[in-house]
Amino acid sequence: MTYEVIIGIETHVELRTRSKMFCRCTVDFGADPNTNVCPTCLGLPGALPVPNEQAIEWTIALGLALGSAVATRSVFHRKNYFYADLPKNYQISQYDVPLCAGGHLDVEVDGVTSRVGITRVHLEEDTGKSTHIGGDGRIHGASGVRLDFNRSGIPLMEVVTEPDIRSPEVARAYAQELQTIVIALGVSDARLEEGSMRFDANVSLRPAGATELGTKVEVKNMNSLRSLQRALAFEIDRQTRMLDAGERIAQETRHWDEANGRTDPGRSKEESSDYRYFQEPDLLPLEIDEATLARLGASLPELPAARRLRYVDAGVDPAAARTIVSGNLDRLLDDAIDAGVDARSSANWLAGEVTAHLNREGMDAGDLGLDGAGLAELVTMVTEGALSATAAKDVLAGVFAGEGTPRQVAASRDLMQVSDEGALRDMVEAAMAANPDESQRLRDGEERLLGFFVGQVLAASGGKADPGRVASLVRDIASQ
Repeated sequence: MTYEVIIGIETHVELRTRSKMFCRCTVDFGADPNTNVCPTCLGLPGALPVPNEQAIEWTIALGLALGSAVATRSVFHRKNYFYADLPKNYQISQYDVPLCAGGHLDVEVDGVTSRVGITRVHLEEDTGKSTHIGGDGRIHGASGVRLDFNRSGIPLMEVVTEPDIRSPEVARAYAQELQTIVIALGVSDARLEEGSMRFDANVSLRPAGATELGTKVEVKNMNSLRSLQRALAFEIDRQTRMLDAGERIAQETRHWDEANGRTDPGRSKEESSDYRYFQEPDLLPLEIDEATLARLGASLPELPAARRLRYVDAGVDPAAARTIVSGNLDRLLDDAIDAGVDARSSANWLAGEVTAHLNREGMDAGDLGLDGAGLAELVTMVTEGALSATAAKDVLAGVFAGEGTPRQVAASRDLMQVSDEGALRDMVEAAMAANPDESQRLRDGEERLLGFFVGQVLAASGGKADPGRVASLVRDIASQ
């Protein structure tokens, strides 16, 4: 039987506020365990929460960026469940009156644009961190658990999609685009590997043409875009095999095992009624006025989709534009363009050599020893013939190593290209004199020998001669 895949994604984003959601405790991910805590985030009796205004405004900003409708009146709820890393035995979250509702995000995969609807964007507090001791690091088979409540109470923004996603590839594209928007807004570093942005995916299958949704399975523990795509592909295949065999899909939570490339069962999946939501009695409703909405809307930066379109209009290849924006290299490109160099040439270096370096070293764009002025200098040197494309790669490596600006590195490594007309002519004449038979055959029309003489001059110059100018001189001298 042919099945239709139905995927919805819940994304949790830890906001980079200075203090926690409902108390003054500092948000510091490098602190010793249980040092950034207080009676409020530890859930001690009598401690009262006070909402973080910055977190509320940032959540509204993301909602506006996604085209959501912002509620003029919103409330917090208690989500009741019991787990060791939840000190109050409930989580302050939002239920039926979230800050933002509706909206969409368009993503492109293989030239096809898919629209993913946004159900809601709401705000809640994060839980503590559990470290299971012994076994494979998970609760099953562990001999004990260590609890760190530094993370407890950190502002956590949740973005929930409609069940509009139909493939793992579109799911990955959606997650990457959302991550890019979050970073552009500056509300979170959105580092997947550190858990400051986390994805849970609800997956179900139904017979093609059916309208009723199948039994959904929630997949957790996906800490990279690649893991998200792999986990969904595995889960789709697992459910397909079960349905083909006439087996029943259980509504449950499953965890992605990256090492073994599979999902494993966790616990049965709760319904919303199991959480016994009720309005948080210690917090007043939020009132969002029009002036606040206008201010936040006016403060939105240029969003990634608009930025990519601007680059393409400037002559940048669409694939390079996507790589640059998703890799947070757009400021480098903008600065290089402002310095007067060609957008397409600059973009090619960023999407090629610079991105490859970041991937090899596991670095972020902010860690580069290259700025827009340096990129502009490199591109100018190549364009003007002062540096060959091959030598430019060596120069870039020197810049990354902290050896100086491109011009300084080129000089110190003796990589400047020979482009003096007189010097190049002398080298061409010497090469042709040393190879009289090949020179005569070139004059007789054997064009393939042009490359031979260019190679001879490049070898004689130690690779510093400008190949284009050498080729032009060879033709000129051969025609005489």
